[in-house]
Amino acid sequence: MVGIDDLRRPGRYAVQVLAVAACYYAAARLGLLRELSVEGAVVSPVWPPTGVAVAALLILGLGCWPGITIGAFFAVMAVSTPGPDVLVTLVGQTGAPVCAALMLHRARFHTDLGRLRDGVALVFLAALTAMLISSTIGVGLLVLLDKLNPDSFWPVWLAWWVGDVMGVLLVTPLLLLLHRARWPPPLGRWPEATALAVVTCAVVPVAVYSTISVLYLVYPLLIWAALRFQLAGSVLCALLMSVLATVAATDRAGAFEGLSRIEIMAKLQAFNGAMALTALLLSALITEQRNTRRSVERACQELAEVLEHLTAGEPPPPREQPHPGDADGTDDNRPWPTTPP
Repeated sequence: MVGIDDLRRPGRYAVQVLAVAACYYAAARLGLLRELSVEGAVVSPVWPPTGVAVAALLILGLGCWPGITIGAFFAVMAVSTPGPDVLVTLVGQTGAPVCAALMLHRARFHTDLGRLRDGVALVFLAALTAMLISSTIGVGLLVLLDKLNPDSFWPVWLAWWVGDVMGVLLVTPLLLLLHRARWPPPLGRWPEATALAVVTCAVVPVAVYSTISVLYLVYPLLIWAALRFQLAGSVLCALLMSVLATVAATDRAGAFEGLSRIEIMAKLQAFNGAMALTALLLSALITEQRNTRRSVERACQELAEVLEHLTAGEPPPPREQPHPGDADGTDDNRPWPTTPP
């Protein structure tokens, strides 16, 4: 049996790498469906592959990084003729997610996003900080190769960086949620979930495509989703809102009608960023508060049982030892996920 397992491990690792590459490439094709032009450079307002890459590294471990490189290579081939400079591009596209995963591990990140510190770490470490690598390398390379005017560096750099950031904020939480989801979901919440979905599908198109700037109408829906369904509800609502807003922006319709390209990019990214931050941090805060309340309730119940036994002159029942970590019983010192070499 040991020999068979040893033979299977390389095959399983190869399948994981190829799966990550395929998912990265598919996400890149989706991201290329909607593009905006900034200072002559074409960028994607939301770049999903970065979210796929970060989620893959968190779920499968750092060993799956070749899949990110392979997927990025084929994504580059789909839009341009690869040259010697493609190696530098692949370094940026691979290095940013890897650095994001390393920083999250250093911050003792939990993939269930059940604590506020997990949401803050994902936002400020994985998204805002790590994605500086890919945008700086990518735009800097365009300037060095004379494909971009140096005066256009900062507008294009900002658009590239925000696209990568939005990919992490919108796609990574969704994939982490799907990885930990329990199927089938409980049926008791379906009526309210259906009502939320119907209202969202009715209100969001009106807010996005109305010529009156009423994009703020989506925030009560985000709050409802976060309060009642935590990460599952808020992430799905935020993703739908971002997709519709991106489509309207690239079509210059609704709230984005009559704006210049720079104004469209600024308005779209401000809307997407504020919405993703609200959904992620609010749901993490609510989940953390609920976990804390459950821990307090369990502690009170155990204390009541101990008092009952002491009053009856009996020894208290043995208490199950929780795992080291936070109030939710999760372990901050669990090992980093790895893939077989």
